[in-house]
Amino acid sequence: MHFFPDTSRPYVKQELPGVLLFRLKEQLFPYNLNWKVPCFPFFNCNLDLFGVRRLHSQEIVRQKDSSSRKMSTWAVKTMDMDVTTEEDSVALRLSPAYETAMEALSSLITRQKRGGASKIGGKYKKLDRMLMYIKILGLEGHLGGLKIIHVAGTKGKGSTCAFCEAILRECGFRTGLFTSPHLIDVRERFRVNGLDITEDKFLLHFWDCWHRLKENLTEDLPMPPLFQFLTVMAFKIFVEEKVDVAIIEVGLGGKKDSTNVIKEPVVCGIASLGMDHMEALGDTLAEIASHKAGIFKPQVPSFTVPQRSEAMDVLRERANELMIPLEVVAPIDCKWLDGIKLSLSGDHQYSNAALAASLCKSWIRSTGNWEKLFQHDDKDSLPEPFIRGLSTARLFGRAQIVHDSSSNSSTVSMVNGAASGDLTFYLDGAHSPESLEACGRWFATVVKDDKNLLSLDSCLKTGIGEEVSENGFVYTGSKESNKISKRILLFNCMDVRDPQILLPQLVNTCATLGTHFSKAIFVPSISTYNKVTSGASAVPFHLPAKDLTWQFNLQRIWENILHGKGFPEKPLKKENPACFPPNNFLYEDISHCKPADGNFACSTVVSSLPQTIKWLRDCVKENPRLRIQVLVTGSLHLVGDVLKLINR
Repeated sequence: MHFFPDTSRPYVKQELPGVLLFRLKEQLFPYNLNWKVPCFPFFNCNLDLFGVRRLHSQEIVRQKDSSSRKMSTWAVKTMDMDVTTEEDSVALRLSPAYETAMEALSSLITRQKRGGASKIGGKYKKLDRMLMYIKILGLEGHLGGLKIIHVAGTKGKGSTCAFCEAILRECGFRTGLFTSPHLIDVRERFRVNGLDITEDKFLLHFWDCWHRLKENLTEDLPMPPLFQFLTVMAFKIFVEEKVDVAIIEVGLGGKKDSTNVIKEPVVCGIASLGMDHMEALGDTLAEIASHKAGIFKPQVPSFTVPQRSEAMDVLRERANELMIPLEVVAPIDCKWLDGIKLSLSGDHQYSNAALAASLCKSWIRSTGNWEKLFQHDDKDSLPEPFIRGLSTARLFGRAQIVHDSSSNSSTVSMVNGAASGDLTFYLDGAHSPESLEACGRWFATVVKDDKNLLSLDSCLKTGIGEEVSENGFVYTGSKESNKISKRILLFNCMDVRDPQILLPQLVNTCATLGTHFSKAIFVPSISTYNKVTSGASAVPFHLPAKDLTWQFNLQRIWENILHGKGFPEKPLKKENPACFPPNNFLYEDISHCKPADGNFACSTVVSSLPQTIKWLRDCVKENPRLRIQVLVTGSLHLVGDVLKLINR
């Protein structure tokens, strides 16, 4: 099946500031569609909060306000709140060319689920095919010209890459960043100079890659699977965008990963290693480390963070074989930050920040730019651009806090730091034992801080507060009283994970720090492993019935953790599970929990994530004294789905 943009449909190009939109002829829409589009303050990074095109391009903002060109500025540019033209609303709701591209991408998914076998055959191995795709796209002579930072790891590699990108952009370099997976829109994977690639540029590069590869298919060279396609597309984007540096995150493992066609990176890094993707990488930490060390290259300096001995031994052995230096970087010292907070929350980020700083220093020196930028090299401090980068880097779905003000207004405020209010979502895509422990520590720490936050918009209107935090909120210093606080776990994980390890790790970590969950809700994700959707794709409110056997298994494990011995080991299941929790569930006392009778006061299984979000919002609307803090974790799919829902 071939996928091409339908040029026969009556679309007319229509320009809005910095955005290419498509508009249906008015006769197809005789009625008016009016949308309210909240335009949030920009933090000099791409906050594509609603997963739709930006109506106000940040590039335009920079042209209008030269002071905002500096990525270090804390100034926040406010935009007009309501844009409600028919043209805008049609363009926001319908982008057939983009949705067609998503259908084409979906056709490249060769596995129906995580851990499933790929259907790609032929006589060529994966990396051999990758090199052939690169040659077909005319990138063979250009890939070596990309000055690449290559990063692998089990947890923290995405954060490390985000820190690297922000640091080098602050130093004045034009940056390219390729990460995975995406949470809301596939364009999140490709950033140029801190911004997700625009939709029109995405389509330009996508269809060029698609047509060239389609024209050169053979029996032994099929179309590349999804991640391989996106990887070669990233190389193409960065070459044509003429970036000074490309930061490339490994997808899976390292040695056999699609990104490992990079033969001469400037520097390599390996973030924290742990037990994950064992079905592909092996059952021991040493085997996993061997895959990760596969990105090391001759004559290329490499860095890592402190690792467990069985992993570190493998990394050192591989480095010695290649006769390359491997430097182990200690977590960053807070005093080096001059009182500035890291923009990504959690104690584990100090390790990722240190790795990123070392990678950037090495890259700048190797490319001959250090003396041009910095007069001296103080090993006990960080250059100012490094501090600015570490305090402005952004990565959605990792230790991210979203204060949902839908019960008070139509605006949803997204932040990446501490928040308080009626309904707050704490989102972290942790899905390994080590990352669940880090997630638990982060959550337990931030929920203890019950200082009030006022939205930046309120402060601008009332004149309250002078200092804006890095999250676009200011502290008032006052504490609310008479609030009923409920901490809820919203959880799901893939069936290739072991919830009997993940859930106890999370619960025990939180309990050790004095944080306990009032309730737990287990719900299936909306996203499917075999379909790529865009940020503007419709999210069905009423979903078809799903098999909830896995969710009932999660509930059984949870109840066993809480009640200990004596809880029935057989899987729990109901014939007709509810779409959302029962009305009294939030307030039901734990003493009413009688698992033997099928009455669970501590947890519930629900079939609909959209209905669950609505239920949470209804709860806080009905009781203004209620404060609900929801930890969303276990799966990046779940985190992405929740972000889509609460941003709409």
